[in-house]
Amino acid sequence: MAYHLKGAMEAKVANAVPYGAANRPALNGVHYPLKPCDRNILKILSLVDEMIALADQGDADREDVGCGVLYGVLRDTAYKLKKMAEEEKRSHQEKGWWLQEG
Repeated sequence: MAYHLKGAMEAKVANAVPYGAANRPALNGVHYPLKPCDRNILKILSLVDEMIALADQGDADREDVGCGVLYGVLRDTAYKLKKMAEEEKRSHQEKGWWLQEG
């Protein structure tokens, strides 16, 4: 299962193009792919979604308090990482390194 999710995430990131690229004219007829640093941010955002889903499922399935603490830490960490990654993405957009949507 984890391998399948990993492969799906890698395919999603590998095929990523800058946000809004479909709505913008190409530069010299070419849509440029995301820079490696931006692809890494997308990977983090994808991993965070998986972390949150796992924390929710784990919380629903847990049978003791210790697991509840574990899944709570996982969820909190995921939201912290998500906030940091979104801020970094926004920073890259403001610098013009990552095309903004729209």
